[in-house]
Amino acid sequence: MNQPTLTYRAEIKKEARLLMVIGGPVIVTQLLQISMSFVDTIMAGRLSPEDLAAIAVGTSVLMPVVVLCLGCMMAVTPIVAQNVGRRAFQHIGKNARQVLWLSQILALPGFLLIRNLDFVFVFMGVTEEIIPIAAGYLKAISWGMFPAFAYGALRHFNEGLSVTRPAMYIAIIGTLVNIPANYVLMFGKLGFPQLGAVGTGYASSIVFTIMFIAMLWFTVSHKPFKRFDIFGKFRWPEKKYLSELLRVGTPIGISSSMEVSMFAAVSLLISTLSTVEVAGHQVAINVAAICFMIPLGLSIAISARVGNSIGKNRPAEARFRGYIGVGISTLFMICTATLLLLFPEGITSIYTADKEVTDIAVQLLYFAAIFQISDGLQVSGYGALRGLKDTKIPMYVNLVAYWIIGIPVAYLLGFTFGYGAPGFWVGLIAGLTVAGILHNVRFFRQTKRLEKEMINTEQADQEHSRS
Repeated sequence: MNQPTLTYRAEIKKEARLLMVIGGPVIVTQLLQISMSFVDTIMAGRLSPEDLAAIAVGTSVLMPVVVLCLGCMMAVTPIVAQNVGRRAFQHIGKNARQVLWLSQILALPGFLLIRNLDFVFVFMGVTEEIIPIAAGYLKAISWGMFPAFAYGALRHFNEGLSVTRPAMYIAIIGTLVNIPANYVLMFGKLGFPQLGAVGTGYASSIVFTIMFIAMLWFTVSHKPFKRFDIFGKFRWPEKKYLSELLRVGTPIGISSSMEVSMFAAVSLLISTLSTVEVAGHQVAINVAAICFMIPLGLSIAISARVGNSIGKNRPAEARFRGYIGVGISTLFMICTATLLLLFPEGITSIYTADKEVTDIAVQLLYFAAIFQISDGLQVSGYGALRGLKDTKIPMYVNLVAYWIIGIPVAYLLGFTFGYGAPGFWVGLIAGLTVAGILHNVRFFRQTKRLEKEMINTEQADQEHSRS
């Protein structure tokens, strides 16, 4: 075995280790945050099928709004990572301040919109007894948008600096607060009225506020951040930095929202079938969402690693780092797919003991297992593209994959051919597979293009120096 092969293997191991050092805490953070939804779902399931269905339907219309806004702020991760790579430290503190401004600028319309989405339920023909509970849940959780968005802004800023452990510890705090807050408000303990699913919304708002305060405290007090002068003095929004955040971030927000809205649209379409099918779908989609947190967490680390290489003007290194991340994400998703295929009944029993709901959920978990690999490929490939700050074309890719392919296939199989919930899930698989392939192909081509441009520039500089 020759030395170059040994060196290449060592580089792969080194990059995989560094990616997990950064991405491991992000994965845990994502899992802890989704565990709040997991807890909400389990506790609502102990109340009634209507409360469980109301959270499913409410979340379906809530998430596209939240993901759109938070996605815009994710731009700060590759921006800061590239600034670190090129050692442009003078811009980093300004990026932090401006993304905080952006978070509150976006939170206001998000707050107002979430409180006025009742018409969507009526338009989609959601079962009447679910609508008032779902609307109350949205109004309750809307109060948490301001701290949630501010927390997201500071978290993504820290991730751009590859500082990921604090968010993990803060998510632990949030999870520990969420359980008793749910218990008190949902079931009417300690003198509070029994609010059911609506209590879940208020509990979430409390948790978001605590998490923001904790993240703000860390960012202000962390000594290595002092050189960035983040909060040295008050500064108003600055067009230059906000423009870059929106230029890079708006396509991220729209792309992420299109993915989430595909799932939301399927959930809303399924909600027109029956309460039992809605509940079964909610169980299966919650399990799939938990599995998705692993590649999603890795994709954030991939963005930081790729962005750092691009800041150093090393596109070949960026491609190497990107595809190590994609490979690790795929490996993880193969493992989760195996678990879903082997233990669907055991997983479903955690959520509900209802026989009808269990039968539907188990059937849908088999479909969830199928799209695990596609889901891992698309989110990790897209994370690598974010590291390049290449977000506009991927947005169009997601539009085609999710809304021109995924939703029509889901509707055709679910309604036209009468396959119901399983038909809708086949549409999800189709959309994710197309996105997974196209994002990874584009990342390869973009890094090759950047590498060629770098070589041409170096050759031109050498010719100029000789002349």
